[in-house]
Amino acid sequence: MAGANANPDLPASAPTWAGEAEVRDYLALLKPRVMSLVVFTALTGLVVAPGAVHPVLGFMAVLCIAVGAGASGALNMWYDADIDALMERTAGRPIPAGRVSRGDALGLGLGLSMASVMTLGVLVNWLAAGLLAFTIAFYIVVYTMWLKRRTPQNIVIGGAAGAFPPMIGWAAATGEVSLSSIALFAIIFFWTPPHFWSLALYRAGDYASAGIPMLPVVAGPAATRRQIVLYSALMLPLSLVPFALGTAGLPYAMGATVLSGIFLAGALRVWWTAGDAAARWMFRYSILYLALLFALLAVDHVLARVA
Repeated sequence: MAGANANPDLPASAPTWAGEAEVRDYLALLKPRVMSLVVFTALTGLVVAPGAVHPVLGFMAVLCIAVGAGASGALNMWYDADIDALMERTAGRPIPAGRVSRGDALGLGLGLSMASVMTLGVLVNWLAAGLLAFTIAFYIVVYTMWLKRRTPQNIVIGGAAGAFPPMIGWAAATGEVSLSSIALFAIIFFWTPPHFWSLALYRAGDYASAGIPMLPVVAGPAATRRQIVLYSALMLPLSLVPFALGTAGLPYAMGATVLSGIFLAGALRVWWTAGDAAARWMFRYSILYLALLFALLAVDHVLARVA
């Protein structure tokens, strides 16, 4: 792994030193908004997995996944401090704003990574710990260090990192990887491109100024809108795979059909409509969509067990 000054073109607005930081600055390094969705999908994977897990071990598993996700966020901000300083959306983050040093972010990320993986392995099982370690490494090395600055397919391939949490939760509960947990992985994996490309459509100038080859910058808005529709069309059949595998029941299938139909309608609106309004709506709804879809899975499972 590269050292604290990995990016030689680090601008003055992203210093390698910082003044006294507040607790909230270190919390911001963990990307809490991103972490919340990661934690929820991991919890869903743990809840819908067959069998039962002790509540304390289940809590520790979710906590370790949350800490691992936060560690990934800190390491991402450490490495990307130079380009974060160039984009309006990220210029206020703790490192480019000068509130936290890059060295502190690196130390925090590495420390939390090791603590989360080791704790998960010792207290729960080593398969879940191994998947968590692989997820952190994939997000930092494969996505952040390699793909993000080199290819417009960065989000497509790199999206795997965000798709692992429900699989980790499932492995924590069962000690194995199953077809059902792979289906949960696939839902998030194929949801990620339309989610991020919707953001990239109205933030294309930011990405262009930072030299990040996001699809709207490289291929243009029209091609990006077509890709959003193609990936969104996949979400309807993919969202019904848990029902086909018996992981979820009819209430989930009905809800997933409605949610995925709205998702596709939003994508078609992005395709047909000029301007940023449709893309902004699609980005916001995509977050709600994934949260509601996994909430349906969890509620459906609980209702099935009670019935």
